[in-house]
Amino acid sequence: MRILIVLPNWLGDAIMATPAIELLAKHYPSARFTFVGSYVSIEALKYHPLCDMAIVDETKKGKNRLLATYQLAKKLGEFSLAVTFRNQIHSSLLLRFTGTVVCIARRSWHSMFLLSHTPKIPTNQHLVKQYARLAMIDTDGYDENQLEALKLYIESKKFDKPTLGINAGATYGSAKRWYPDRFAKVAAEFSDRYEIIIFGGPNEVEMANDIEQNLITLGVTNYTNLAGKTNIKELCQNIGGCSLFVTNDSGPMHAAAAYQVPTVAIFGPTKHKETSQWMNQKSKIVRHEMECSPCMKRECPLGHHECMKSISAEEVIEAVKSIIE
Repeated sequence: MRILIVLPNWLGDAIMATPAIELLAKHYPSARFTFVGSYVSIEALKYHPLCDMAIVDETKKGKNRLLATYQLAKKLGEFSLAVTFRNQIHSSLLLRFTGTVVCIARRSWHSMFLLSHTPKIPTNQHLVKQYARLAMIDTDGYDENQLEALKLYIESKKFDKPTLGINAGATYGSAKRWYPDRFAKVAAEFSDRYEIIIFGGPNEVEMANDIEQNLITLGVTNYTNLAGKTNIKELCQNIGGCSLFVTNDSGPMHAAAAYQVPTVAIFGPTKHKETSQWMNQKSKIVRHEMECSPCMKRECPLGHHECMKSISAEEVIEAVKSIIE
């Protein structure tokens, strides 16, 4: 049974879609998946054992995206079932152009006219539950208690010593980012027990370098700065090998949850009830309730960034201690 899945664009969202994908695999024992998505989502999920094909969606780069979407759909062919986790017109068009009869997408003005199944999915619940309800809308007897933990089929790295991962980045925007000097204070506090790895994407090298300089100032030498030096697979492998992880709300936070790495996550402008670490048995959120939060903005619209600025290094250190002790 061929199933087309259009993945979310963001790394964290793609990982949060994995319980829904596992539900589909269990419900349809003969399922074989074709994944279409952004580079990062494909690189994270293409190792699924039931994945026959994984295609990076580059239709946006074409001179005529509508034509490029049509051509991609014809290349893919017809499926028994097609699901898109994106709420975007070109993903609806992609499903329609494949000629697949049963096509599922969240209700929108375009999906209602183009696709067969367009349910209204309540947003006041964890995104994992939203994705699962969407994917299973054409099945009988769906029970959210069937949902399992996040799943990545990338083997984690084995480190010789206990390792603390520090992730100060957040691709979505600066509003989600705590401060390099405070991350460094947290890392320094536990540097006698853990080797330190600084994580970060290509656009977060400067921030990671700030953490590194702060660690040097604090007299910490047992660190490795991997910012900008890993691909998606290597990023997941290294996160999976960590004994402890301190991070902003980000894609790497969800990767840590997939490997059940004990994690302290710092939340500011985002909805922690919707995007917190799913089923990570040893995890804690540090956040402050504020009138202006969650604003869901990429940058602080009020200019003070108080939702993050008010969180001290000492608070995060205590949260880490509550997990490891």
